[in-house]
Amino acid sequence: MQADHDKVLRMLKTARGQMDGIVRMVEEDRYCIDISQQLLATQALLGRVNKEILTAHLKHCVGQASTPAQLEEKIDELSAMLGKLLK
Repeated sequence: MQADHDKVLRMLKTARGQMDGIVRMVEEDRYCIDISQQLLATQALLGRVNKEILTAHLKHCVGQASTPAQLEEKIDELSAMLGKLLK
């Protein structure tokens, strides 16, 4: 992975902490809207992590493709991932 490891790990650990908090909220039978807001915040953070990783992939892996076949393979991978993201 070519993304900034420290940044990605920090963001993922924050998301894990948010998830732990959401689990506690459910266990405590907290207000549904409050739980939903926390879920949305966690999803947004995970989206930013994914963007960081995919941007690094685009800059490094796609940029480093040395043959047209490798470039096509990397573009196909990104296209498939975009299909999943935009579902």
